[in-house]
Amino acid sequence: MEAGKTIREAIGGSLPVENVQELASRSLNHIPDRYIRSQLELHDDILAVQQPLQIPIWSCSSVIYYHCEIRFNLSKCKPGVNTQLINHGAAQVIEEMKVVTEEFFKLPLMEKMICGQLPNNIEGYGQAFVVSEDQKLDWGDMLFLMALPHSKRNMTFWPQNPTNFRETLHNYSKELHKIALRLLSWMAKNLGIEAHELSAPYEDCNQGIRMNYYPPCVNADKVVGLTPHSDATGLTLLLQVNQVQGLQIKKDSKWIPIQPIYGAIIVNIGDILEIMSNGEYSSIEHRAVVNFEKERLSIAAFHSPNVTANIGPLPDLVKKSAEKYKTLSHQEYLKQVMATKLDGKSLLEHMKIT
Repeated sequence: MEAGKTIREAIGGSLPVENVQELASRSLNHIPDRYIRSQLELHDDILAVQQPLQIPIWSCSSVIYYHCEIRFNLSKCKPGVNTQLINHGAAQVIEEMKVVTEEFFKLPLMEKMICGQLPNNIEGYGQAFVVSEDQKLDWGDMLFLMALPHSKRNMTFWPQNPTNFRETLHNYSKELHKIALRLLSWMAKNLGIEAHELSAPYEDCNQGIRMNYYPPCVNADKVVGLTPHSDATGLTLLLQVNQVQGLQIKKDSKWIPIQPIYGAIIVNIGDILEIMSNGEYSSIEHRAVVNFEKERLSIAAFHSPNVTANIGPLPDLVKKSAEKYKTLSHQEYLKQVMATKLDGKSLLEHMKIT
């Protein structure tokens, strides 16, 4: 890291662009070209499946959370974990988090911009992964905050309106971290290694929480709420704030809409866990589409190893098979992430050993 630079400045940030919620409020007949995607991008040469899927049905390695006990349905094929957790014991804090998220996005733009992103900073209210002046933009706004470790919290970006926002987010962060650690321990057992080998780097993990707002769009069939990608982090716990459908996952070269279960938490494997598991788990490529008439809100909690951990295959796993991915320092990996625009699983291609 160059002398005099903060960690956030060293890894980069997102370029400022127009606020999408404000743009949508103008009731335009046509939206700016920068948001319009080509038919090839929208359909990806494949036909999206129209019937919504309840993801535990198809996942080769699914997690079901019953009465505070996690059970894995194991199989020889382990392409990834993508399922919905129920009876997770966090129902109250989830409902409270939904309320403050909806209240925040209902505030006037100037009030929200008190928490606006600054140059060379990934935190705050704005957009993510805008790395060039000519790239296509997503139809959505977000509020991204570092929640863990506590020392990384920059309260400048934590809203004070609603008045209980900060306390609610603190409680939400704590509960989801507990769930993530329990999942990681059982995933380690699934891999045939000791639980602490996978979960230990996440005990004092980096946790970022992103609240997403996707406004309705008159050209909803020509835009994307969130560009297709896999999460660059380790484990993502996603909450649907309202029941408007929009999340799609890519399976067998088809985009499949996910039917959210009320109050459930959707679990996504990220790129770091694919790397750490040496490919035994596979990150999930997904995207968000938008609605012609209804807004959609969601909250994603991203969990990554602590900053002292290297990002690479776990030693006990490479004893069993050849190493498939490079090992980088955490900071070098973050630089790679911030320099790469969202584009499927392209980040993992840079990490593979050829």
